[in-house]
Amino acid sequence: MTELVVTVDGRCRFGEVVYRCSLGSGGIVTDKKEGDGGTPAGTWPLRRLLYRADKMEAPDCGLDISAIAPQDGWCDAPDHPDYNQPVKLPFEASHEEMWRDDALYDLVVIVGHNDDPVVPGAGSAIFLHLAREDWGPTAGCVAFERQDFLTILRGVGPDTRLLVEP
Repeated sequence: MTELVVTVDGRCRFGEVVYRCSLGSGGIVTDKKEGDGGTPAGTWPLRRLLYRADKMEAPDCGLDISAIAPQDGWCDAPDHPDYNQPVKLPFEASHEEMWRDDALYDLVVIVGHNDDPVVPGAGSAIFLHLAREDWGPTAGCVAFERQDFLTILRGVGPDTRLLVEP
């Protein structure tokens, strides 16, 4: 099993290489709650890779890969039966839009946090994605510079785990 090891100082080690990353505005949290801005501490599987096919070719990656469509969303409403699951837009409850105007979700790895089973209010939409140009914080995800992320993805497969150290 390979691990992406994320530390509180905004570093991610993958193999022998250390990459810069951006974390949630709430830092690394051991008791993740919806809307707290925290990146959840723990060891998490990587489920699949999503990408914007209108902007790039499918990247080299050992995960299952799907193209993002304009109607793709992710439910972040704790009281909805589809909480922390992909949904199709338009969608009546609170949700993330996966097809964004900025580049943050041009590449997205779905992290297996709070999905087996889903616990209402324990956090949703935890992803690996692209960092903001100013390296601003995420809403609880882990974000990388584009070229670093593409390099990481080449080494990621179904047995890779995200280890977020508190």
